[in-house]
Amino acid sequence: MCVVAGRAARVTKWPEKTLFNAPFPAPASVSSFSLHSLQESGDQSEEEPREPSQAGGMGTLWSQEELATKNKNRLRRILEARNSWYSGSGEEKAFQFYNSCMDTRAIEAAGTGPLRQVIEELGGWRISGNWTSLNFNRTLRLLMSQYGHFPFFRAYLGPHPASPHTPVIQIDQPEFDVPLKQDQEQKTYAQIFREYLTYLNQLGTLLGGDPNKVQEHAFRSLIITSRLFQFLRPLEQRRAQGKLFQMVTIDQLKEIAPAIDWLSCLQATFTPMSLSPSQSLVVHDVEYLKNMSQLVEEMLLKQRDFLQSHMILGLVGTLSPALDSQFQKARRKLSQKLRELTEQPPMPARPRWMKCVEKTGTFFEPTLAALFVREAFDPSTRSAAMELFTAIRDALITRLRKLPWMNEETQNMAQDKVAQLQVEMGASEWALKPELARPEYRDIQLGPNFLQSVLSCVRSLQARIVQSFLQPCPQHRWKVSPWEVNAYYSISDHVVVFPAGLLQPPFFHPGYPRAVNFGAAGSIMAHELLHIFYQLLLPGGCPACDTHALQEALLCLKRHYAAFPLPSGTSFNDSLTFLENAADVGGLAIALQAYSKRLLWHRGETVLPRLDLSPQQIFFRSYAQVMCREPSPQESYDTHSPPHLRVHGPLSSTPAFARYFRCARGTLLSPSSRCQLW
Repeated sequence: MCVVAGRAARVTKWPEKTLFNAPFPAPASVSSFSLHSLQESGDQSEEEPREPSQAGGMGTLWSQEELATKNKNRLRRILEARNSWYSGSGEEKAFQFYNSCMDTRAIEAAGTGPLRQVIEELGGWRISGNWTSLNFNRTLRLLMSQYGHFPFFRAYLGPHPASPHTPVIQIDQPEFDVPLKQDQEQKTYAQIFREYLTYLNQLGTLLGGDPNKVQEHAFRSLIITSRLFQFLRPLEQRRAQGKLFQMVTIDQLKEIAPAIDWLSCLQATFTPMSLSPSQSLVVHDVEYLKNMSQLVEEMLLKQRDFLQSHMILGLVGTLSPALDSQFQKARRKLSQKLRELTEQPPMPARPRWMKCVEKTGTFFEPTLAALFVREAFDPSTRSAAMELFTAIRDALITRLRKLPWMNEETQNMAQDKVAQLQVEMGASEWALKPELARPEYRDIQLGPNFLQSVLSCVRSLQARIVQSFLQPCPQHRWKVSPWEVNAYYSISDHVVVFPAGLLQPPFFHPGYPRAVNFGAAGSIMAHELLHIFYQLLLPGGCPACDTHALQEALLCLKRHYAAFPLPSGTSFNDSLTFLENAADVGGLAIALQAYSKRLLWHRGETVLPRLDLSPQQIFFRSYAQVMCREPSPQESYDTHSPPHLRVHGPLSSTPAFARYFRCARGTLLSPSSRCQLW
């Protein structure tokens, strides 16, 4: 069975290309479904977002973030509906978990008791006085396997470097809760250090620790974090040295980093896998592991109690969102301070229901997927979406025949690749059969408090993820949930995926004017189809192509994007974004070609009420709506341009846009010359 394959693949970051998210972020640990989505911001009032009417929703621009909120609101209504479910079913447990998450009165009443119990199970800590002599590897094993917490390194299942469909355990650098950077100014570094120290002091005090002991242990914990951080080597450096993927056995890893009982810790974490000392692993930073092990050995000799406190404080920070409001207020204050210090905009407050919906979706995805698709993506919607995709695919094939930089052989190869492409629409097959997942929830025990419910769900999901990779799955493993607003192309499976959450108003509806559907959903589909040919655009990727013509087109596109002024505080790396820029420009052109052809076949086109726009203007506005969102700091691995460039770049590259909106020649959106790559 592949009932949790979608979640498993998404957690472990199998290769993919996506429209909205960066395609290759650092892989998450096997337990990356921890509580951080509950701790990003505080609760706010229960005001619901306004929803557009089906045919009139274009009057107000909606971004993908707003559509994602609308989809979560639909899940909320499903979870809050009064239904009778089969006892012990996934539906019943999902509803119970959501209600437990929303029951803040019970969470407040439980106070710190549930977390104190967890700390006692781990041997306690000197901060509270109840501390047993540290068995370091026992504590580490419990943290990894029972609580999804990885204080010194990350361990997760990911694709084998030489065989993308073969999962292999991977050992990587840890993820630090403190936003430190290797090129950070000393002043900023010190300020971040102080703010995080204040936060750790608050956690220890909330748990009843002696203030003097708390301060000392919190300070030592930050010193450990700082030293570990200094051991890190940048991704680019490791890649350049050919040390990003190093195959070692567990026995060899024991020699590299002897402080860790690797076999015991990994076996507990990846049960029911059967591991042996000769088991091969992928290590992403051998030097870090060596230095980390030396630090742990040094502290075990002299400062064992501080090492225990470091691990406990890290766990408390991870679990605190499932506790009462005092912990969440402390976290929210820290987040606000750190964002100020790193010059990021304030994190908008999110309502409690949204965080609870997200957690319920994480732990009970197959159940919620079926309920969401049943309500939001009926057969007529799926049929209309497939019809749109067929029109986009046909337009791409036609366009491939006319590309000047492709010879006939490459054109034929490209057309065959498009013809062989698989498309999955709405939801994966397992999502439509929730009965397959019912046995998977038997190990989930909800209660007696919310923290214990969360921990039970974490352990259950972790086991399901590992189990899913041990079973053969002939189908593509989805990397997104059906309610997410994120299409992607999977290189390894040669399949393109469009979840039901994306194909919703105002981006798509069977009753919309074709201009809306082609401009919004159609441009997304075309963008994803162009990911098939990324390799051709890379140096040496297309030996049979007209290299001179191809390079001229690529350089033209780079110069075109470089000419746009950037808003204050915005930056991007064009060496990372040029492939996505090419897909944005080409996707809009292909969608417009498909729409124009459809107009020839079906004369007459409806327009939207209260909007004085022609069908073609509605097409372009629909495209802009998909790409438009609030600017945010670009992540170092983000392969997409800032939002205003994703709107202006493709629109200014399309002559029809300037014609229909009467843009004067030589202006920003109507340049005197344009590039044609696709």
